[in-house]
Amino acid sequence: MVRSLWTAATGMVAQQTNVDTIANNLANVNTNGYKTQVNEFKSLLYQNIQTRTTSANGEAKPGSAQVGLGVRNASITSIFSQGSLLESTSDTAFAIDGKGFFAVRGEDGNTYYTRNGNFKFTLATNGNMLATSEGLPVLDTAGRPIVLGEQYVVSQISVNKDGSLSYPDANNNQQPMGIQIGVYQFNNPNGLEKLEDSLYQQTAASGQAINEANNANVEKSSVIQGYLEGSNVQVVDEMVNMIVAQRAYELNSKAITASDEMLQQANNLRR
Repeated sequence: MVRSLWTAATGMVAQQTNVDTIANNLANVNTNGYKTQVNEFKSLLYQNIQTRTTSANGEAKPGSAQVGLGVRNASITSIFSQGSLLESTSDTAFAIDGKGFFAVRGEDGNTYYTRNGNFKFTLATNGNMLATSEGLPVLDTAGRPIVLGEQYVVSQISVNKDGSLSYPDANNNQQPMGIQIGVYQFNNPNGLEKLEDSLYQQTAASGQAINEANNANVEKSSVIQGYLEGSNVQVVDEMVNMIVAQRAYELNSKAITASDEMLQQANNLRR
């Protein structure tokens, strides 16, 4: 009975984590580039109550008796499916249609990755720099911040599907500027470490970032100007998952109550 209390308690802890993850998904339903997360569970070690043996009459018992010791969270996995494309009035709003990520430079000098293309042009030492809403520089295909000279009117800049920047000439014809927004992929995006502000950090599990501009073996992503990628959270699915998690939590709670009543009855046998 003590074992049943522990087993049910592990189930309650696991379902609490599940509810927390679902709540985080619902909280980020309007976050640009957010990817929904799901819990994965695994069973704990099994305890042998009886091994394969024979009975007192010599009859064979081919199967052993084992009892489970509960459950735990194995991992919280992000689902990197494509989010809906939301039209934006900003000329510096970009959505990625594909598996790629934008690259930005953090305040610590390291490179981070994001699907949130809500960028702005900010004043820099040598002109105007393309940056995130938090002021982090957006990197080009060479890993350098995208900085334009003061002679450019940023509202007239257009971006092609491959991320190349163009600017109109004297005849109002768009001409390439020789700058391309960097788009990167990972062999295992689930291995990326999730940070705040929809940022991801490269890890050994994710593998090295693959530059789409320099690698012909990957499927190219498309950069769409004037759109933002919305969250891929499905509110209806998350609400159903919330109900299932609450019911599972309630069931484990009832198992603890039942075990407690059995212990109470066992103690009353001495009276």
